[in-house]
This record gives sequence, structure tokens and C-alpha cells, in this order.
Amino acid sequence: RFERRQRQEHLTVARGIVLAISVQGGGGHPHRELPVGKLRRHGGDALQMVAQVMPEIQLVTAQRQAGHHRNGQQRQRPRARPGGVPPFPRLKGDSAAAGAPAVDAGAAVLMEKETGTILYEQNPHDKLEPASVTKVMTLLLVLEAVDDGRLALDDMVSVSAHAASMGGSQVYLKEGEQMSVDDMLKAVAVVSGNDAAVALAEHLAGSEEAFVSLMNQRAAELGMADTCFVNCTGLPAAGHLTSAHDIAVMSRALLQHPRIRDYTTIWMDSIRGGQFQLANTNKLIRFYEGATGLKTGSTDSAGYCLSASAEREGMELIAVVLKADTSEKRFEAAKSLLSYGFANYTLTDVYPSQALPPVDVLLGEADTVQPVLAQSSRILVEKARLNEITTELRLCQDVEAPVEEGQKLGEMAVYVGDEVQQTIPIVADRAVARLTLPGIFSRFLKTLFMAG
Repeated sequence: RFERRQRQEHLTVARGIVLAISVQGGGGHPHRELPVGKLRRHGGDALQMVAQVMPEIQLVTAQRQAGHHRNGQQRQRPRARPGGVPPFPRLKGDSAAAGAPAVDAGAAVLMEKETGTILYEQNPHDKLEPASVTKVMTLLLVLEAVDDGRLALDDMVSVSAHAASMGGSQVYLKEGEQMSVDDMLKAVAVVSGNDAAVALAEHLAGSEEAFVSLMNQRAAELGMADTCFVNCTGLPAAGHLTSAHDIAVMSRALLQHPRIRDYTTIWMDSIRGGQFQLANTNKLIRFYEGATGLKTGSTDSAGYCLSASAEREGMELIAVVLKADTSEKRFEAAKSLLSYGFANYTLTDVYPSQALPPVDVLLGEADTVQPVLAQSSRILVEKARLNEITTELRLCQDVEAPVEEGQKLGEMAVYVGDEVQQTIPIVADRAVARLTLPGIFSRFLKTLFMAG
């Protein structure tokens, strides 16, 4: 065992010397300055090792010039995604829609929150009026401002004449009245107060028009290509349109802020010191197990709309229903979509089938670096196919220093049956600095003396 380890040390250092000289030699002939004569006096073993690794280094050099990785695969440059935002995934396989419910509405989408996977869709990109479901974006911008410190929940909001003039659902704010951000959020999330939504918009952006500009900017950042906001309330306005898909996207973004559940899960509450009672317009909060929100809406032209969210056993789903004929139909459609999702799908943690071995580092101050999974290995899968999950590791044998923390060293492919469900990058858990040329020779000589 000692001799094998000693030989490996010789080989590693010798490979490092040749690599260093091949990189630093220059002149189009990287091996011309290889100091074989100088090495000869340090022992035949060292010279033999250098000679042994020469063909390997020459192959690596040729592969670099041809644009190949060390594992022989062609290096491909990443392609830019049109629009800058990747599409949300659909679950692979024909069974993704098997047994899906019929939805009696103009459009519908069912999305899993953590992965963003779309489990069901019906006319997902039809541009329709969202009514007060618009306020999902209003709430998102306000919650983002609260979470990054631009707003505080106890900040007082002054009500303008414009805000007080809003019709439709409201909490009857009066011009000049002051109310905390906390109570304003409650009014918007629970009873869909148009006046409270405009008051928050003006407080945050200076005017409703400026706030609407922020809404459209955020929509573009989220890839909501079907959406154009004209106001922050959802009251009827020419050109104020979105889609079931885009509502699912912004609902998912809103649910990334856990604080929103403090408001959207309220069934009954009050504002103005208990003088004004609130009852949630989203009846699922009381009557559907695990309901977490999110927003209702209705107008004569939009019909009955809903973005509903619910969580069970660690999985949260978002069901969007647009242009239903009645309020009851929208709730029944959302419940059937959510129940279908919970009955048929689950999130499960996937781990490598074997421990990830350290990767050798060439020319590094450390001999190896530990590879780790770059992200969560939870995947969404049909419950009926849990036993079909397998993994395949693709890990490089060695990497040349310097190595950056988070540098990709390979990937883990997760299969469900014969299909790749997800590919998870494998990366370095820490940085490894590159040895200098004097450092390489110092290590080489130290190895020789220890061997002697």
C-alpha cells in the first residue's frame, strides 16, 4: 500500500510539472522547455513518471485546442434564452394529464410552487381580464418593499382623494384618513379593498400610474409575456389583460414571501380598532383543507376569477381559474384541480446512489476537492412512479487549478423510468488555489526526499 501511494504521489507531482510547463512554455510548442536533464539527477523514478504522463498531457493539450473537456465530450457554449426567462417546466410523459378534471371556465392552470412545474393547463395563454386577481401583483410589490426595508408594517398611509374615490370592493376609506400598512394589506388580501390597494400604491410609488409602471416592469422580469396592467385594482379598463399562466407565475412569486399567509389565511378579522369587520372573499380558506390563499376577483366582463393556493404534506399547489360563469363554479374548479394535484403528485428528495468521491486537483494547493450537489434534489413525480426513480452520476476524474467555489465538476441525472426528469449540477464545495511553478518543484523535491 505504501509503495502504491508513493507511486501515486510521484505521478501526481510529475503530471503537475508537465502541465505547468505545457501551460507556461508558450511559443506554440509547449513541451520544448521540459527540463528533463535537470530532473534526471533527482532519480530515475521521477524521470520515468514524467515520461509516463507526457502522452496524457499531450492529449489534454490537443483536446483543449479542439474544444473538448477532459472526459472527451465536446464543450458547448451556453445558448441565450429568448426573452431572458426560461419557460416553466411541464411534467414529462403522456400520463401528466391522465385523469385530469374537466374545468368549466375560460382558462385554467395548475402549478406546483417549488419547482414551477405546470401539471394542468387549459387555454393557459388566452389574454383575459383578471378582475381583482390583479391585486396579486399589487401585494407582491408591497411585500417586496416590506421585506427589503423600504416599507414597515407600522408605517402610516395617508388616503388621497383618488384612493377614496375607488368603487367596487372597498373598506370605505376617507380622504385624509390614516391607516397602517399592516391594516391596508389586510384590507386588500381579505376583502379585496380597491381603495386600500390604491392608497398603498400611491404611498409606495407616489402615484397609481407610477405604481402600475412598476407592476408591468415586474411582470416583464417574471416573464409574464401575456400581461399588461393598466391599474392596480383590476377594475375594468381597456387593455388590462393577463392569462392564467401569468397569474400562476406571479402567484408563485408572491408565495415566496411567507408573510403573505398572515393575511391570505385570515377568515374573519377587523380594522379600525375592531369597528370594521372583514370576511374573506376566498371561501376555500374555511372549506378546503390546507388552503393558504390567494385572491378572488369578479366583474361583469371578467366573470368569476380565482388564484387559489393550498399546501399538504410539504407540497404547495396553485390553481388559477379565469372567466367562470358563477362564483360557485370557480371554487369547485379550483378545488378539483388542487385535489387532482395532491392525489397524483408528490415532492420527493433524491440522493446519489453512492457517496460522491473527492475529485483530484492538478496543480492545486490541495490534492482534492469535494463535489456536492449545487441545489435541492427534490423533484416532483407522480406518486405511481416513485419506485421508478434512479440516478446517474457524471463526474470528472480530475480538474486543473485554480478551482472556484461552486465550479461545476459534473452532474447528477435523475430518471423517472427512461426519462430524465431533472439534471442537478455537481460543484466544488470550496476554492483551491493554483500552485506556482516554484511551488510545484518544491513539492516534487519534497516527495523525492521523502521517498529516499
